[in-house]
Amino acid sequence: MSVPFFRPSISAAEIDEVVACLKSGWLTTGPRTKEFEAQFAKSVGAKHAIALNSCTAALHLALEAVGVKRGDLVVVPTMTFAATAEVVRYFEATPVLVDCERDSMCIDAKALRRTMEALLAGQKVAGLKAPYGPVKAIIPMHYGGQMVDVDAVHEVAKAFNVPVIEDAAHTLPAAYRSSPQAPWRKVGTTADITCFSFYANKCITTGEGGMVVTQDDTWADRMRIMSLHGISRDAWKRFTNDGSWYYEIEAPGFKYNLTDIASSVGLHQLKRADALWAERSALAKKYIERLSKVPGLELPRELDNRQHSWHLFSMRLVPQAWNIDRAQFIDALKKQGITCSVHWMPLHLHPYYRRTYGYSEGLFPVAEALWPQLVSLPIFPGMTQAELSEVCAAIEGLSKTHGR
Repeated sequence: MSVPFFRPSISAAEIDEVVACLKSGWLTTGPRTKEFEAQFAKSVGAKHAIALNSCTAALHLALEAVGVKRGDLVVVPTMTFAATAEVVRYFEATPVLVDCERDSMCIDAKALRRTMEALLAGQKVAGLKAPYGPVKAIIPMHYGGQMVDVDAVHEVAKAFNVPVIEDAAHTLPAAYRSSPQAPWRKVGTTADITCFSFYANKCITTGEGGMVVTQDDTWADRMRIMSLHGISRDAWKRFTNDGSWYYEIEAPGFKYNLTDIASSVGLHQLKRADALWAERSALAKKYIERLSKVPGLELPRELDNRQHSWHLFSMRLVPQAWNIDRAQFIDALKKQGITCSVHWMPLHLHPYYRRTYGYSEGLFPVAEALWPQLVSLPIFPGMTQAELSEVCAAIEGLSKTHGR
C-alpha cells in the first residue's frame, strides 16, 4: 500500500461552488472572497480579515503595517519555515533568531526575553553587529498546530512595547488557555495580527492562499490597501455596478489578493474546519496509542493548556535507540511506499543565514539537538485506518530490525 504524506479533502460542495464561480463570470477577487473574509473573521473572533494569496503575503503585509523599515529588527524563531524570516528581509530589515522550547518546539519565551534584554543593552547577540536598530515586531510560529506559550510571549512583548504577529500557518482551529480554570482563547484573538495559510496541505485549503486578521482598524485598512497595488479601498468594485472607475494610488503596494475561485473552495473548507480537525485529532490519538509501544520514539503530545490543530504529527527518533539515522529511517519507509517529511532544519543552519549573518552550529542548542531527530508522519483528513496501520506496521518492523 502506498501512503502519501498528504491528500487534500475536497467535498462535492467545494467542487460545486467552484463551478458556480466559473459560470458566474467573476473569477478574481469579488463577492465570494468578501464572504470568505466575513465568515473567517466571525469564525476566529477577529474584527477584520483580509484574504490573500499566501501566508507569506500575510506576514509581509503585517510587517509593513506595523512600520518595519530598512535596518529594523524583527524577532523570529530559528525553528520555523523560510517564510517567517524571509519576509523580514523583504524590507532589508534583520531577523533576530531565537531558540525553541523542547516540548512544543515553539519559540522559547525565556530565550526571547534574554535576547530582548541583550538588544536593549547593546550586548552581543548572535547574527548581529552593534549598534542595533529598533525591534519592530516579534513573530512566534505555532509549530505543527500547537500554539506558542501565548501569555509568556505577550508578557515579553508588553515589557518591550513590541507588537506580536503570530505565524499561524499550521493552526486552525487551535486554542490556548492560561490555566485549567481559564477560558479557551482561539487562535486569531491572541495576537496583534495573526497570519494563516491555506496551502494545499494546511488545516483548510484554497490550493494556495492565506488570511491576515486583526482587531486594529488602522492596520487592517493599511493591509487591505497594500494587498492590491496600494490603490483605494474596495478597488475590486470598480468593475461592478456599485463601484467607480476612479481610483487613487495611496502607496506602492503589492499584488496579493485572493481570487473568487480560491475563495469558493475556502468557504466550504471553513464550514468543515472543525470536522477536519476532529479527523486529524482522532488520527493523532491512534498514532500515539500504537506507536507508544515502539521503543526509541518520542511522540508529540498536546499540552494541557493547548488545543492542538494536528497539522503535523512530528515525532522524534531517539538516536541511541537506533542503528540507522533519520535519513535511513525515512528512506526505509519510502521503499515501503510511505512518504514522510522533516520540519525543519533550523534557519541558522541554512547557507543563506550562515553567509549573511555568520551563524554557526552551537548557537541554538535545543533546535540543533532536535532537528536531526524529527520525522513528520502522514496525517490528513480522509486517511484510512488501513493507511495508518500500514505506517505503524512499517515503523514497528524497522524497530525490530534496526532498534538497539
